[in-house]
Amino acid sequence: MVGIVIVAIVVGIVLLLLGVFVEAAKFLLWVGLVILILAIIAGILRYIRRGASNS
Repeated sequence: MVGIVIVAIVVGIVLLLLGVFVEAAKFLLWVGLVILILAIIAGILRYIRRGASNS
């Protein structure tokens, strides 16, 4: 009986940690997408400004 309780506790802790890490990964995924979009916009603006200064 004690073994089942220990296994249940370990499984509960593992699932809790996985839930936290998955949420953190989702958050970091959104942060990465925002940074990527900002970098693309900055690159486009730099390209437009460089093209405008040459003409």
